[in-house]
Amino acid sequence: MRTGEGGFWWRTAPARPSRASLPGPLEADVAIVGAGFTGLWTAYYLKRADPSLHVVVLEAERAGYGASGRNGGWATGFFAGTPRVYGDGFMELQRAMFATVDEIAEVLAREGIEADFVKHGHLTVARGAAQEQRLREQLRELRASGLGEADVRELAPSELSERVLVQGSRLATFSPHAARLHPAKLVAGLAATAERLGVSIYERTRVRELRRHEAVTSAGPVRARWVVRATEGYTASLRGMRRALAPLNSSMIVTEPLPEEAWDRIGWRGAEVLDDAAHVFVYLQRTADGRIAIGGRGVPYRLGSRTDRDGATARATVRHLRAQLVRMFPAAQGAAIDHAWSGVLGVARDWRVSVGADRACGSAWAGSYVGEGVAASNLAARTLRDLLLGADTRLAWVAGAPARGWEPEPLRFLGIRGVYALYRGADAIERRSGAPSRLARFADRLSGRR
Repeated sequence: MRTGEGGFWWRTAPARPSRASLPGPLEADVAIVGAGFTGLWTAYYLKRADPSLHVVVLEAERAGYGASGRNGGWATGFFAGTPRVYGDGFMELQRAMFATVDEIAEVLAREGIEADFVKHGHLTVARGAAQEQRLREQLRELRASGLGEADVRELAPSELSERVLVQGSRLATFSPHAARLHPAKLVAGLAATAERLGVSIYERTRVRELRRHEAVTSAGPVRARWVVRATEGYTASLRGMRRALAPLNSSMIVTEPLPEEAWDRIGWRGAEVLDDAAHVFVYLQRTADGRIAIGGRGVPYRLGSRTDRDGATARATVRHLRAQLVRMFPAAQGAAIDHAWSGVLGVARDWRVSVGADRACGSAWAGSYVGEGVAASNLAARTLRDLLLGADTRLAWVAGAPARGWEPEPLRFLGIRGVYALYRGADAIERRSGAPSRLARFADRLSGRR
């Protein structure tokens, strides 16, 4: 089994070029910090809107190094934060997010980017009585927020089995607003497309600090009318931003290609993305070459908002994810694990996505996708484009004041680790009792998620 940075996705993507680092001080119209989905989509849309703009992207490692090249490959129209945190503008934002899945498909077709994109929807499966109750409650909440049957609907076990055979499933919901894709192919194709439009991407160029109209690097300052922070889970590495976004860890494994007899027992002939309704849930996709990729929370957080470099994954996490896979799909019992890897996602203290711009100091930002950034980063980038070019945008995630910072250490470490311990405890109680656990509601209130 291989383990480490990028994992299976980069191993199966076309070879990416090694780009030069920033040679020295520079001036630009827009300087974007971070060459992940947010940064690259923003550069792409800015150059499409105004080809005369001088847009540069500054990346500490290589384009797609972080979550953009390590995620589960879900382009979902759902996003972080409960409807109430977005106020009266929630439904407009939600509809824009649903349309974003199709927008990504249109860009891939227009620019000739092959990323294994298939829009077959999203299944959430309840495995056990407590998960069944919770899934029904979530569906009621979605109905109350204004979403109808065309957006998300209940599937009876017989309907679910026509799509996929999940051991122990009692109920499922289905939404058409999601697609399966290969994230490394997408981010590599997006970087190449941005460069064709005239964007300069400087790799191995670490930004240490953001100032008024300036990104400070070891090679000298980059001054610009706008400096865009697109660092997501790595935001804490910037001076003065240690508590802005907490980098939470997520891990993945992928099997070897499964034999046809295993797929006969599993079903899953489509490309639906799939998760369960546990508190510490798992998320899965069937890859284009017939494997199952499954991810979930490993070590949830490291003291001091530290992030690892190589994506190495603890053996205990690999064992846990493999056990979850086999519980859901016993036919995968004999499949070898081909690769394991980990990465970080950014989470604000209020658990909502935030997009904003401050014209006075020339700073803009987007992030806190809480693991749902593959599609959300696209809409966030278009929102940033509008903000920077002075176009009207009223989407409800455009922020006034940023969310308050996370607690100082060691409170941040104890709080985040403690919350996930409560969620794991709640799942264990629910498996034994069959009833929703109060521990999870307490964890929701403690974390600020509800």
